Amino acid sequence: MSYVFHRTALGGLPVAASGQGAEIIDTEGRRYIDACGGAAVSCLGHGEPRVLEAIQRQLSTLDYAHSSFFTTEGAEELAEHLCTATPLPLEKVYYVCSGSEAVETAVKMARQYHVERGEPQRRVLISRHQSYHGNTLGALSFGGNPGRQKPYAPLLLEQRKIAPCFDYRYRQAEETPEEYGLRAANLLEAEILAAGPDTVMAFLAETVVGATSGAVAAAPGYFRRIREICDKYGVLLILDEVMCGAGRTGRFLACEEEGVAPDLVTLAKGLGGGFQPVAAVMCTSAIHETFAKGSGSFVHGHTYSAHPVACAAALAVQKVIRDDRLMDNVAARGADLSARLGARFGNHAHVGDIRGRGLLQAIELVEDRARKTPFDPALRIGARIKREAMDLGLLVYPGAGTVDGTCGDHILLAPPYNIDAQMVGEIVDRLGDAVDRAVAAL
Repeated sequence: MSYVFHRTALGGLPVAASGQGAEIIDTEGRRYIDACGGAAVSCLGHGEPRVLEAIQRQLSTLDYAHSSFFTTEGAEELAEHLCTATPLPLEKVYYVCSGSEAVETAVKMARQYHVERGEPQRRVLISRHQSYHGNTLGALSFGGNPGRQKPYAPLLLEQRKIAPCFDYRYRQAEETPEEYGLRAANLLEAEILAAGPDTVMAFLAETVVGATSGAVAAAPGYFRRIREICDKYGVLLILDEVMCGAGRTGRFLACEEEGVAPDLVTLAKGLGGGFQPVAAVMCTSAIHETFAKGSGSFVHGHTYSAHPVACAAALAVQKVIRDDRLMDNVAARGADLSARLGARFGNHAHVGDIRGRGLLQAIELVEDRARKTPFDPALRIGARIKREAMDLGLLVYPGAGTVDGTCGDHILLAPPYNIDAQMVGEIVDRLGDAVDRAVAAL
């Protein structure tokens, strides 16, 4: 009998015993290719010795210091590394422990920013349907994942949301991608006007949507128009890069490719690579200066913020990414992954879309390819594929179809940044077998 309250009460889980590179090994000796990094977390795979050494070195000198009393060398060096890793004007870093905490921190930072500026009426956050920003009550309120929200709906904050920018599902046949991107972005202006422009504090969006819709990148020009709208109405732009940031798409920040600078951006997952729980909010100097010249204090904090060991681990992870030029490999292997997925699933009767950027990619499962009809959510096709894949020694991350049926089940892939071309091929081959087995069993 297990005394652990597991995520599922329906059956036992294999026990992970060790990790080596891109693989996890269970206590029965079975090896699994970790093609999703858990949830796009293990960006260096498992057991990277340079990170383990940095953790051990930090533990031998200082295990913990509360951030209201001290800063640490690791926290300072990591912040400098992050701010210089991007050409965008993000000059301050606030540390937390998870992506959910990072999102709530960014929203609270946006709120207090407006209060410090003498605009306390700005309290409205606008986000998007079919998004995901975390699993605490606040972050869950900001997201647009109906399945996760449903049990807790009476407890959630009411938030304004607009439709996502989702080319496969929402672009009309007569529209170019650019025309669709403009139309989707203009929904934000309409929502700001409906709410009252002087009441809106921020717009929150994933640069590349992660788990809820499955590696959905925006249409060309979408975020540039979003930036214009935010500037026009004095609204802060918060980009959630918990899943797609820290090198996952081939740039340190995915928004670099969009040609857009946010006011605040959230990071987690690939920041610490799973070696320690760590997350962060990066913001512009203008945001920070508003606090410094106002009350002088951010009314927020967590016990384990800027944990010395977490910062040391994240700094080591980021140095490995830099020193081994892994973002170049992300771009190269991302191109390989896209090509292999296209070759294997491009004509598959039950794969409607193949999408993503870098090493964050997904396939969307459909019952009818021509009509883009999703499978009945009750069939849980994504969960079936996950089980078949594990049986084949492959770990993938399934996403369930949405309640309203406007998005199909999908399978998300997020392998390590240092993966090679041979492993990319093995992942796609095993995924292909898992999809065929799951569909055949329906």
